[in-house]
Amino acid sequence: MTVLTGHRLARLIADRTGQPALAHDADVVGRVLPFRVGSHAADELIDWSRAPDDPLYRLLVPHRDLLAPADFAAVEQTLRDGDRDRLRLVVDGLRERLDPHPAGRDTEAVRHTYPGTLLVLPDRRRTCPAPCASCFRRPQDAADPVRGGPEAMTAALARHPEITEVVLDGEDPLALSAAQLDAYLSALLATPHVRTIRIRTRAPLHAPERFLAATADADDLLRALERVAAAGRRLSLLLHLTHPRELEPVPTRRALARVLATGTALRTQGPVLRHVNDDAGAWARMWREQTALGLVPYRMLVERGSGARRCFGLPLAEVLALHAEAVRQRGGGLVPVAGAPVMSTERGALAVDGVVRLGQGPAFALRALRARDPALAGAVAHARFDPAARWWDELTPYGPRDRILVPGEPLTAADVVG
Repeated sequence: MTVLTGHRLARLIADRTGQPALAHDADVVGRVLPFRVGSHAADELIDWSRAPDDPLYRLLVPHRDLLAPADFAAVEQTLRDGDRDRLRLVVDGLRERLDPHPAGRDTEAVRHTYPGTLLVLPDRRRTCPAPCASCFRRPQDAADPVRGGPEAMTAALARHPEITEVVLDGEDPLALSAAQLDAYLSALLATPHVRTIRIRTRAPLHAPERFLAATADADDLLRALERVAAAGRRLSLLLHLTHPRELEPVPTRRALARVLATGTALRTQGPVLRHVNDDAGAWARMWREQTALGLVPYRMLVERGSGARRCFGLPLAEVLALHAEAVRQRGGGLVPVAGAPVMSTERGALAVDGVVRLGQGPAFALRALRARDPALAGAVAHARFDPAARWWDELTPYGPRDRILVPGEPLTAADVVG
């Protein structure tokens, strides 16, 4: 697959859209937020005639709305001045401000995210075949690569026999060669207490040739997946799916079929994004089409509280209304749907179950699907209803007890008793 970045990407935008101004915008934004557009996205997914308003153009191509007007102007002026040192200072400052992890980037290869779960970052970065403009990892894409490899994972598992699930994440683990990926999978098969393996990827949707090419590596990749499933481990690919058009290309459907034939489960999740998929009909269609292809809807995500939220985020109340309407439009009851919208927060994965009426007014009902603190797993809390709130850190606890899941003052023993 051909991948275009930088000036080559700007030329592609100018050629496909006939609008040099869009290419200029992409060049400016791309100095801060690294982008790569692959040939599959360029030829099969993006409707260039509708740029910049096409949903997949908004998702996959750099555009000026991704930076605040003052920030865009600062980068643009520095480029005109030709001062490389000044440009580096401006860009580094913007990346630091956009970074959703102000405590610092974690470049370790493994992270013990939940009591029974280990998150593993394979030792390559900048490998996602189609980075999304909304991605919360975007500012970190230019950071140093993670350190470690299968050995770091194996050492962590030896220290924590309570871990039963391993998630391979990072940018895209399936961009590794079959041999590199198999080094991780073989180590997991040699660890009896690991029963579930998940791989987060966009490869079948944005690099289907990875599974279709007439190469030994493509065949070896499928055999590696098949071997894990045959060993009795629960193996799934968690696909980042954002728009129904991503399921339409014939190569994508063939790639999905080949993966399913290995015994690997395919699940999907994706955020609700303004200008991309903030339409109940699009979600209902996604659920119907992926079900027909053998995929299982897993989660509808709330756009994270990162730099992209200004451009893509929606109020929680609107996300809830969209989810309810999409469920109504899905068609027959045999079509599964993603559950309540989910926020991935510092406390864990919190489902926003809806709006309820309590004694002191309406409230968002929150439920901990998974929690960093095992004592909070399954906990329920409420936040005061705010029609403008978009993210967890904008919520106000309904009462002192609700601070177990909702941001507020540090917890005291009295808050968690009972």
